[in-house]
Amino acid sequence: MTNPLLSQWNTPFEIAPFDRIRDEDFAPAFETALARHNAEIDAIAGKAEAPSFANTIEALEAAGEAMDKVLSVFFTVAGADSNPEREKLQRDFSPKLAAHFAAISSNKPLFQRVADLWARKDDLGLSEEQQRVLMLTHRGFVRSGAALEGDADKRMAEIKGRLATLGTQFTQNLLADEREWFMQVGEDDLEGLPDFVVGAMRAAGEEKGIDGPIVTTSRSIITPFLQFSPRRNLREKAYKAFVARGANGGDHDNRDIAAEILKLREERAHLLGYDNFAAYKLETEMAKTPEKVEELLLAVWAPAKARAEEDAKVLEAMMHEDGVNGDLEAWDWHYYAAKRRKAEHDLDEAALKPYLQLDRMIEASFACANRLFGLEFKPLDAALYHPDCRAWEVTRNGKHVAVFIGDYFARGSKRSGAWCSAMRAQAKFPKDQAPVVINVCNFAKADPALLSYDDARTLFHEFGHALHQMLSNVTYESISGTSVARDFVELPSQLYEHWLEVPAVLEEFATHAETGEPMPKAMLDKVLGAANFDQGFQTVEYVASALVDLEFHKGAAPADPMAMQAEVLDRLGMPKQIAMRHATPQFAHVFSGDGYSSGYYSYMWSEVMDADAFEAFEEAGDPFDPAKAKALEANILSTGGSQEAEDLYKAFRGRMPGVEALLKGRGLAA
Repeated sequence: MTNPLLSQWNTPFEIAPFDRIRDEDFAPAFETALARHNAEIDAIAGKAEAPSFANTIEALEAAGEAMDKVLSVFFTVAGADSNPEREKLQRDFSPKLAAHFAAISSNKPLFQRVADLWARKDDLGLSEEQQRVLMLTHRGFVRSGAALEGDADKRMAEIKGRLATLGTQFTQNLLADEREWFMQVGEDDLEGLPDFVVGAMRAAGEEKGIDGPIVTTSRSIITPFLQFSPRRNLREKAYKAFVARGANGGDHDNRDIAAEILKLREERAHLLGYDNFAAYKLETEMAKTPEKVEELLLAVWAPAKARAEEDAKVLEAMMHEDGVNGDLEAWDWHYYAAKRRKAEHDLDEAALKPYLQLDRMIEASFACANRLFGLEFKPLDAALYHPDCRAWEVTRNGKHVAVFIGDYFARGSKRSGAWCSAMRAQAKFPKDQAPVVINVCNFAKADPALLSYDDARTLFHEFGHALHQMLSNVTYESISGTSVARDFVELPSQLYEHWLEVPAVLEEFATHAETGEPMPKAMLDKVLGAANFDQGFQTVEYVASALVDLEFHKGAAPADPMAMQAEVLDRLGMPKQIAMRHATPQFAHVFSGDGYSSGYYSYMWSEVMDADAFEAFEEAGDPFDPAKAKALEANILSTGGSQEAEDLYKAFRGRMPGVEALLKGRGLAA
């Protein structure tokens, strides 16, 4: 029988036929797709005709269709619904893929064709988009080491292969720690926990075949447990397990892996002629240099740290009033911050959560996209990779735009966090193809599924990424959707979070799970009034992670990353009651691949722009202003990587913003 991964997908909108795909299909399909791609590359490199944009650049754009199909399915299920067989396949595929793409980037005849076109770029009569694709292709080859010769070329291929293996191992170690640790609690230990927390804990226990509630390291469970449990000893145990992920010794320990990754990245940068990995990585980003990144982060660090230290004193005093002596510890912060929020804003998470139903928040995100961009969402009956997944057809004026898939619930087979990916990206060449976009989250599963306000913000954030993919309108897939600078890619996602805070949105969609009544005006005012609550803590834990990431890569690679992490935090004067958002052994953004390495700062770089961008709507007097929405789509959401990110932002806003809007938005301005 034909392998379903390689056959024609006669499904709605050519969604992968998940109901026919088995784990045993992946390896043979992968080998076939690899061979096909090699043949396509060899044919391009070996052409007798002189290089042209069509026979070289467009040929490269068209190559690899089978590879794209196989990998889009495999990496979707490997990240969101893994199992031992898929983890083994991932370990097998990663070094092979690294070697495959290293061979392409070091293919001298192929690079010579690209370099020939680059040298003649002004005489080729290319459109602006074609010029951009040629530039990015040439730059990609050079930065991948195509100009290297001899031993340096060979060593670069070895480094890429080893990094791919280590990144996969890092991710799987972290998933194993998250999957294996849990804390079973008795009925007496449920004191103070709202029903939604207890329900999520019982559901987590059922998933593991345990009779009774458990605490896991999933943020959707551990965060509310730390907020509501008065059992300080249990909070301490759960918190220490959470921050120890990836650093428990044994086969799943990530500390040595992190050290080797950093050393290899440094060597890679040196081979390419850069002083350090950060200089190499940031060259193509908006920030350009490590110095500019550090300048931004430190500008935010000082007011954030001052606010966090003030807050710590208040929380410690509250703890002492409870009769608990000693210092406020990290496992105390969430508990007393929640009590403080209730006291100061009269905002109770347990009372708020029934108004934030998952289904209604999905509707809210869709409704905002409809009012802003005219998109409509219709449920789609399609076989997907897990029963929790659901799909919608996205249309505008009756015309198909995209397929959107949502996979919202936490489970042991899913890596932590939240992300957006395109199983198929938008393109017009070599044929018109509409995107298939997926959002993956880790919300606690319950009936009904209720979200925290942070969860709801995450849902809007990831849907902002999805809109960037769905509204893409370019010719070539290599610059489609979110194929932009890393410190620009978070702009659409973080900007979209602002529409959750529009009062009219919550008034319509924040309805009680049992009564159906809208959120009371008094509660709505409290929610919006508390939007910046605990921003000192949140900003400090984030900026500390970003500065450690930058420090790892802007100089010599540390032999002991944990020692460097401690040294950086000590130099910053990190409040002892706050931990990094992602400590080194669990910092998947940085160590599962190169994506956010030297780039974790990018969320804050983008936030400088998103705060300023939403001000454009506020200045217009309408968060759904049609002219501003049209300009946002035309200049940012539809353009992908077809122009420099700074030019795209200036086309929308007329200028680049300063850090003031960010500090104001976080309530940290003086």
